[in-house]
Amino acid sequence: MVDSVSKILFHLVAQSGTLKKLASRYGMRRPSSFARRFIAGETVADAIAAARAVEARGMLISLDLLGESVATLAAADVATGGYLDVIDAIITSGIERNISLKLTQLGLDVDKASAIDNLRKILERAAAAGFFVRIDMESSEYTEVTLEIFETLWGHGYRQMGVVLQSALLRSEQDLPRMNALGARVRLVKGAYKEPKSVAYPKKADVDAAYARMLRVLMADGHYPAIATHDPAMIELARAQNVAPDRFEFQMLYGVRRDLQARLVNAGYRVRVYIPFGREWFPYFMRRLGERPANVMFVIRGILGEHG
Repeated sequence: MVDSVSKILFHLVAQSGTLKKLASRYGMRRPSSFARRFIAGETVADAIAAARAVEARGMLISLDLLGESVATLAAADVATGGYLDVIDAIITSGIERNISLKLTQLGLDVDKASAIDNLRKILERAAAAGFFVRIDMESSEYTEVTLEIFETLWGHGYRQMGVVLQSALLRSEQDLPRMNALGARVRLVKGAYKEPKSVAYPKKADVDAAYARMLRVLMADGHYPAIATHDPAMIELARAQNVAPDRFEFQMLYGVRRDLQARLVNAGYRVRVYIPFGREWFPYFMRRLGERPANVMFVIRGILGEHG
């Protein structure tokens, strides 16, 4: 119940334009600012610096230029250009060539065909340079169209890409065999969006149980699965499947459970850290807080420290 209420609260806060402006003014003002625990910074240079530090600890990385739900084709074009610039910057930097993106960032809410064209532009540039591109999953209203677009482009030969499934959604256990049959690389997450009971499990225990069932299927039948979790129980379940460490990877968020990340690397597992950055960081930050209410105290201490 607490988890559900917190997700609703932070979902509403994330939509506040006033709070977003205040956060943009103060949240990234110094390297020690409160949001810097979860966000690498606002520029690609910030993200590359963070990526180098993560790689120095023996981990894999993926850069995520934050932004979603653009309202115009012009904004979608800007976002697409931003990702092309990120690809060029990654090539120049020499860090691992791995990125993630959201389809609403590329204009899905405005025009589906334009969003597909924008995604294709990114995939063309990325494929030529040996990148892997993860198409993130958004709220449930986008699940089917995201999978349809993924399947369409997969059928056109774009194979250096993967998709995400959320165990919180009732439909995901049927979507998993669909993606496995393609040969697609699936990232399994629990889900951070506020969803109605008609499409999602309302109780955390049910979300966890679905995640465990999907994990077993993914480890048995998947194609280099990505087990995205900070939950020690799910990590132990994955390790218990007796799959060779080079045939899957754990994925975790930047700034979350660095101790656990290090332990897994020391045990011989691959760990990929998702590194979010960009000016549109506030909605992402609110979802991270909504996933774990204890994070609120960290933010409050950070704000008091900045203004005390």
